[in-house]
Amino acid sequence: MEDVRLERIREIIEPLRVEAGTAVVLERDFDPGNTGDMFDKKDSKRLLTTGVEMLDYYQSRLAAQDTYGVLLVLQALDAGGKDSTIRHVMSGVNPQGVVVHGFGVPSSEELDHDYLWRYQQKLPARGQIGIFNRSHYEEVVVVRVHPEILEGEQLPAEARGDGIWERRYRQINDWERFLVENGFPVAKVFLNLSKEEQRRRFLRRIDFPEKNWKFKARDVRERAHWDEYQIAFSEMLSATSTEHAPWYVIPADHKWFMRVAVAAVLVDTLAKIDPQYPTVDDEARKELAASKQELEAQAPDGVAADPVAEPAGKE
Repeated sequence: MEDVRLERIREIIEPLRVEAGTAVVLERDFDPGNTGDMFDKKDSKRLLTTGVEMLDYYQSRLAAQDTYGVLLVLQALDAGGKDSTIRHVMSGVNPQGVVVHGFGVPSSEELDHDYLWRYQQKLPARGQIGIFNRSHYEEVVVVRVHPEILEGEQLPAEARGDGIWERRYRQINDWERFLVENGFPVAKVFLNLSKEEQRRRFLRRIDFPEKNWKFKARDVRERAHWDEYQIAFSEMLSATSTEHAPWYVIPADHKWFMRVAVAAVLVDTLAKIDPQYPTVDDEARKELAASKQELEAQAPDGVAADPVAEPAGKE
């Protein structure tokens, strides 16, 4: 049954994967409103429930094995759905095994280090799923659209010169390869939102009082840079989707599709490492047997020595 589910998951996400070396143009190659023909809105709730159950299945083993840690990178424009995706996709997972980090404007301490330093500090531990709600890719997207930010990064002149984005792409690829090779797979998801759907979501945040807190006037000002962001994201995807850490471009105009697809990417990442519960050695088994015997001897009168081992339906 599980193999069938994994096959289905891989059918969903394969068209969304950016193959290494592909030259991406977002508006040409990926439709934000495309939901394919794999499932429809009616099926999505059931599929998301299945995805959440599988995440719980793998996450409990990931924690017990304590060998791998998984990093999920979420990138999107404002109103792309990152927060709600995290809430829905991780709804059934043990919260002790998940850490979520968002990254805003760097602090003075962070600016006193290289641009990857603050992300390195927030990586998941072995046994954990870590989620970056925005990530190190802000350094080749937002900073590229607003190059004045570089002035505050205290870089030496030679680090700000020609070729800075190509250098950063290379550095990020090298860093992610280092993580993967040391037991920390990186799953990267770009939530691809259309300009019109972003406008609609901003209006909902204004029109509904309970959503007002989500809206910031600067979000609308950033829309003036829409075309620049599309170019920056396109080049980011082209340069940093690698065999060891590929990008998945998830159509984000329909949240029901987006959530299932993100869950599928994360399940697939976990399934590939296939974490297992640790096994115990012969000495530990002897201790288990001795403890079992002691607990059985403590059973009250009229109660089975080991109720757990009793046949189903027998009391």
